[in-house]
Amino acid sequence: MKLPAGAALKRLVLETLGWLLVVAGIAALVLPGPGLLMIFAGLALLSQQYAWAERRVEPVRLRALRGAAESVETWPRIVLSVVCALVIGGFGVLWSVQPPAPEWWPVEKAYWLLGGRWTGVTLILSALIALALIVYSYRRFHKKPDAVRELDREIRAADDDEEEYDQAHD
Repeated sequence: MKLPAGAALKRLVLETLGWLLVVAGIAALVLPGPGLLMIFAGLALLSQQYAWAERRVEPVRLRALRGAAESVETWPRIVLSVVCALVIGGFGVLWSVQPPAPEWWPVEKAYWLLGGRWTGVTLILSALIALALIVYSYRRFHKKPDAVRELDREIRAADDDEEEYDQAHD
């Protein structure tokens, strides 16, 4: 069955954006950025077209929330998270200002601060998102063991549902 032009374009845009977010999220798991959040957003978009993505949205969302809860369990973790977000934001400001390459820079000056101002903008946005997530996590989970237990219960239930689905489709 052929889709109308508008529906086909919408599907193409959603799928492209979904895959970009999933790939960027995977990269952000090891690079600065909210990796699980990006993977969740990408899967949420892809879930509109694919059953396999729909089954994975909730487990990824729950694991992202669990990571958020763990990040605010102790004050050293909170401080480290805030400091890391501020350092990322500081690098974003550096990239945005675009100072000339210093004399000690060992390679060609063209390789100083690759990516230009847009790299700085994305680093600043990543830092702001990280700080907002720290505040959200703190308000939702810090010193709230009932909220963490409920989240763990939801994770176990989602894992059980996934096992049942896998067994039914093997």
